[in-house]
Amino acid sequence: MRRRKGMKSGFWVLLMMLLLAAAMVAAKEGEEEEEKAAVAVKVKVGVVFDWDDYGKVDFSCISMALSDFYASRSYYKTRVVLKPMDSNGTVVDAAAAALELIKKEEVQAILGPTSSMQANFMIDIGDKAQVPIISFSATRPSLTSHRSSFFFRVAQDDSSQVKAIGAIVKTFKWRKVVPIYVDNEFGDGIIPYLIDALQEVNAHVPYQSIISPDVTDDHLTSELYKLMTMQTRVFVVHMLSDLASRIFTKAKQIGMMKKGYVWIITDGVTNMLESIKPSTFESMQGVIGIKTYVPRTEKLESFERDWRKRFLGSYPKMEEVPELDVFALWAYDAAWALAIAVEKAGTDNLRYSPTNFTSLNYLYNLGLNQNGGKLRDAFSKVKFKGLSGDFSVKHGQLDWEIFEIVNVIGNGRRNVGFWSPESGLRTELERGRNGLRTIIWGGGDSGFPPKGWEIPTNEKKLRVVVPVKDGFWDFVSVVRDPVTNETKVSGYCIDVFKAVIEALPYAIAYELIPYHKSAAEPGGTYNDLVDQIYLGEFDALVGDLTIRANRSRYIDYTLPFAESGVSMVVPIMSTKNTNAWVFIKPLTGHLWSLTGGFFLVMALVVWILEHRVNEEFRGSPADQVFTSLWYSFSTMVFAHREITLNNWTRFVMIVWLFVVLIITQSYTASLASYLTVQEFKPAVTDINQLQKNGEKIGHKVGSFIHEILKSLKFEEYQLKTYRTAEEMHDLLSKGSANGGISAAMDENPYIKLFLAKYCSRYTTTEPTFKADGFGFGFPKGSPLVPDISRAILEVTESDRMREIENAWFKKLGECSISDASKLSSTRLSIDSFWALFVIVTCVSAVSVICYIIKFLYDQKGVWSKEIRSTTGEKLRELVKTFMDRDAGTHPLRRRVFINGAPIHPQPLVIRDNDHPRAD
Repeated sequence: MRRRKGMKSGFWVLLMMLLLAAAMVAAKEGEEEEEKAAVAVKVKVGVVFDWDDYGKVDFSCISMALSDFYASRSYYKTRVVLKPMDSNGTVVDAAAAALELIKKEEVQAILGPTSSMQANFMIDIGDKAQVPIISFSATRPSLTSHRSSFFFRVAQDDSSQVKAIGAIVKTFKWRKVVPIYVDNEFGDGIIPYLIDALQEVNAHVPYQSIISPDVTDDHLTSELYKLMTMQTRVFVVHMLSDLASRIFTKAKQIGMMKKGYVWIITDGVTNMLESIKPSTFESMQGVIGIKTYVPRTEKLESFERDWRKRFLGSYPKMEEVPELDVFALWAYDAAWALAIAVEKAGTDNLRYSPTNFTSLNYLYNLGLNQNGGKLRDAFSKVKFKGLSGDFSVKHGQLDWEIFEIVNVIGNGRRNVGFWSPESGLRTELERGRNGLRTIIWGGGDSGFPPKGWEIPTNEKKLRVVVPVKDGFWDFVSVVRDPVTNETKVSGYCIDVFKAVIEALPYAIAYELIPYHKSAAEPGGTYNDLVDQIYLGEFDALVGDLTIRANRSRYIDYTLPFAESGVSMVVPIMSTKNTNAWVFIKPLTGHLWSLTGGFFLVMALVVWILEHRVNEEFRGSPADQVFTSLWYSFSTMVFAHREITLNNWTRFVMIVWLFVVLIITQSYTASLASYLTVQEFKPAVTDINQLQKNGEKIGHKVGSFIHEILKSLKFEEYQLKTYRTAEEMHDLLSKGSANGGISAAMDENPYIKLFLAKYCSRYTTTEPTFKADGFGFGFPKGSPLVPDISRAILEVTESDRMREIENAWFKKLGECSISDASKLSSTRLSIDSFWALFVIVTCVSAVSVICYIIKFLYDQKGVWSKEIRSTTGEKLRELVKTFMDRDAGTHPLRRRVFINGAPIHPQPLVIRDNDHPRAD
């Protein structure tokens, strides 16, 4: 037990000796560090801040940066010494502080100031004295226009985020955006860049909401109500967090944070979300924020722990410790970079050279920093991994343009993606897919993104103008009930519009307003209605409005819902066909040739199969040729009387007679149809001839057809107008010589309606002109156009469109069918019968081949004779045998006709020495 006790006492003695030795070594190293620090050259650096809470946080970060920097670089020959000055939040005090630091302290650089307005003055002072001005909180884009090589912005300027905002607007296809910004140098500096970015993605700014920094609650509420009455529902808020909190609180109260609204906040608010009160987050649910991306690194996490430890003694609770925002991190990195630049620039000449003259102007009495140029160049080349990310300066600005897209949910924010100039919007910074993750929109909706617009909540309806027509009421009809004085609007175009509105994924309240040009006459031309839309009198134009290029300069069209085009209507003239060769036209020349050739082929086939066994096909060579041809061609009218005895012949003729039947029946039908068509033809076929002969042509009142006819060189006296289909018929019936017209030119939908009523008397003819059809008109830039166009596609591709057309144009379809049967004919060609000819060819070939094979088999003795005959002699003997009658067949019968009736004679007895033709 003692030994053990002694051993334990010795261990503690040894441990105490080791600790004492370590303390002596540490003390010695500390003395060496102090000696080195005392030897290092002190370089003065001014600090100009607004000494508020944020300024104190920034200054603390700068102090910690220098402390951390030199703690690991005790061997550096320089030490940055800070000379802080308070700018008191004013431009004058900031400029005075800079002058004081340069004139009296002869600082080598100045960190600050806080605001962009203060930086405007300090940049000129630093450039004059060649003192680098390094700001990490002056974000106004216009500061870069100074082009001072001694000004460095270690921060992202406000304009760097507008591309990210434009990418979000483009992703969700919003077409109108309203910026809400504070009325000072911070707020209005971003607006020109934001408008340009939105225009690049086909969005525009219909209104700008400017909020005074000292706005009252009443004025703020009034402005929000004004925004609420507009159609646009996409707002970009650019201001500091205090004023933004007031706006979102009021917007929540009046109902502007619900479903359908889109709120985008710039980094001026998003970077300070940690400083916003938790109660304000309840009013910001669903907001999308643009936030400077700060990567989470071990260095940043270590610094945050040290930060909390530093202030833990000054604040009773951990939650009360000041939060670190990105500006504080930029302050830390700026001080770190400056310390590196000071070391690289050296300490050869840290003096100011005096001016060569004296002036009452204090600026001219500033000295010139001899080390300013070297320090500027050294700072421009500094690169390292800072707390806020990769630190490097390009063209005097922080080269870091990566933004995080956040979604305000609950009491915090949720990352939904990133944006960078190289990759655009991505779900992950690296290897992520394009676009954003699911966003929780206002009202807790995570489904479809908001449309970005809607009918204002003041219950203002969409004012839809419709023309008052006095003809072709099937398209648009406006009727006023004399008893109830109620106006009823109907027609094909109206039904299509109603169906399209029903197909939209949201409800639109609208009212149909008939347009009267005056109390005495119906509405003016469609150009007049287009002018009303352009002037903002109405919100939409619905009717049989033809899409025209000249009108598209004033309004936006939807996709067409009805096909269009321009044709000429002329009377049908009855004529008698005097062509003597009309009977040839039903068949094409190739079909005539092929059919005739097959008659000859069939004559040959029948002769081959019948001449050896059938007495009808024997006789002299001329008799055999003419009998075969007669038999073949007589099948065309089924007048053949010769009987066939060979079974192969009967097989061939069955097929051939079927083919002849099909061809003759088709020929008869085609000839009848062709003769019928030839009885009618248009009275006018050439519009140029009408123009040369001075004949009159008609068009509908107020139609653009008038412009087409004028372009065709028609004189004004040749043009006559009509309003209704009945009036058009009356003019065509009279003719040009009797005060009417020889032809009428109109759009195809009107022509179809006209022909549906008078289809047996008129037809269409050349020329035809293209037109884009009927569409609905809206003011330029209306967000309704793409949605209405998509709904038109849905309706036209569904049964709903067929129902509407049948309701208004049922008679048109019936007339067109009957007309088509009268006015159509097609010449018959080989394409319709080639399969039949192939079948006949195959059957004939097989029959003839089989017959010849059997003949050769029966005559095999000729080939097997052991005689000294040549091959030629054998062939001649086979041919002679083939040409003779087959003596081995059954007795032949000849049909004898007496008084047109056949009798059956006795069988012929044929002897070997009888002539083949003997009775």
